[in-house]
Amino acid sequence: MAGTSESEKRFRFVVVGGGIAGVTCAEQLALQFPSEDIALLTAAPLVKTVTNFRQVSKTLEDFSVEEQPASVLEEKYPNLKVIQSAVKALQAKQHMLQTENGQVFHYEKLCLCSGARPKLLIQDNPNVLGIRDTDSAQEFQKHLSKAKRMVVVGNGGIALELVYEVEGCEVIWAIKDKAIGNTFFDAGAAQFLIPSLEADKPEKALPCKRTRYTADKATTSKDGSGELGSALGPDWHEGISLRGTEEVSHRVHVEYECEIKTMYSQQDFMKSPLHTQETDLGLWPVYAHLTNGKTFGCDFIVSATGVVPNTEPFLHGNNFELAEDRGLKVNEHMQTSEPDVYAAGDVCTAGWEPSALWQQMRLWTQARQMGWYAARCIAADVLGESIELDFCFELFSHITKFFNYKVVLLGKFNAQGLGSDHELLVRCTKGEEYVKVVLSGGRMMGAILIGETDLEETFENLILNQMDLSSYGEELLNPNIDIEDYFD
Repeated sequence: MAGTSESEKRFRFVVVGGGIAGVTCAEQLALQFPSEDIALLTAAPLVKTVTNFRQVSKTLEDFSVEEQPASVLEEKYPNLKVIQSAVKALQAKQHMLQTENGQVFHYEKLCLCSGARPKLLIQDNPNVLGIRDTDSAQEFQKHLSKAKRMVVVGNGGIALELVYEVEGCEVIWAIKDKAIGNTFFDAGAAQFLIPSLEADKPEKALPCKRTRYTADKATTSKDGSGELGSALGPDWHEGISLRGTEEVSHRVHVEYECEIKTMYSQQDFMKSPLHTQETDLGLWPVYAHLTNGKTFGCDFIVSATGVVPNTEPFLHGNNFELAEDRGLKVNEHMQTSEPDVYAAGDVCTAGWEPSALWQQMRLWTQARQMGWYAARCIAADVLGESIELDFCFELFSHITKFFNYKVVLLGKFNAQGLGSDHELLVRCTKGEEYVKVVLSGGRMMGAILIGETDLEETFENLILNQMDLSSYGEELLNPNIDIEDYFD
């Protein structure tokens, strides 16, 4: 690594981002090129690593995510150097990066895995929190410990987990859809899950045995924006106490098909015409006036309305092609429009013609797959080998947990892009399982499995081999028929 000066360093491979995509990419490169120096640049002091990885079936994978100090990675891969500094600028034509602390890195190949940041309803309002990383989760916990009521806006994964996990604080949940969790499931699955919001939660299982490191508060960036840490894991609420001040265990009230129209501070609310109309709302730090005409006072508002790809530091002076969602557009080899610059995970958007059974969703699973595949593409390019689009992009598959149920999503699980040309088969046992199959032209295109159904592998095979199932009709989901025997 003969650098030109102390502040300038040369690496053959540089990866930006300490989240799952970046760490997976850097690890893979370190394994493939043991004699080359690889740099992983991360804004946060901790990196996210994949642990307990388990290949459940051909495409389904299950894993935990842990935060670890960078030293853990460096001990494992002697040729990998983790550098804690945020990127300030990229000069793609010159193959060089500048970091906030004044260092310059020259690279041969670069992979950008800088993730995404929460879309906040409103910036810089102390009563509005976005939850995306460990720091913001801790900030949220501080607010919650003093709170009686909060308003949650958004209908994705974080919102779903949050409303279920919070105790001792009333939750008003405003969603723009007709049903909860529409990113992940249909109205039927939502109905299946709703009783869990009203029931007392099961006693906590034994604590999950995993070391957790939390970022030190002193690590916010110089400008104080604190937009650092990488996204949270699916069990981000483990080990942080999500309790408010109220005696109630669990009180969630859902307001459907609405958004926040205006937000008022206590002072502004007192002066507004709403105050004279609604005199019985009580005194609260912040008020949310919804598009359905209702107004709620609360201690704070949680904005969980999706994410925006974190491309800011890289765009100036370069010619990146961006997708409609503002992600860096990548081709089927994870290459951006700038030479020798690759991207993976939440920061990028798949620019190739996707398989009929796959769609991009900004999830852990895809961050890991893309990071791994990007490293393989970089290696193929350097070694002059050809590489096919990885099999994981053949079929969308995701395993997660909501409301304490195992949830498996396969293919076009919500009939995405199928128009009216599809039929649904549903089987539901209250409190136990919910199974939905999406068929088009007699072939299975997708499925949602909630609970311990043990059908994931069979359904995955049926979706992948596109067998004509028209002759089975409704019998396909008959609980008395062992469907696995049919199709083994």
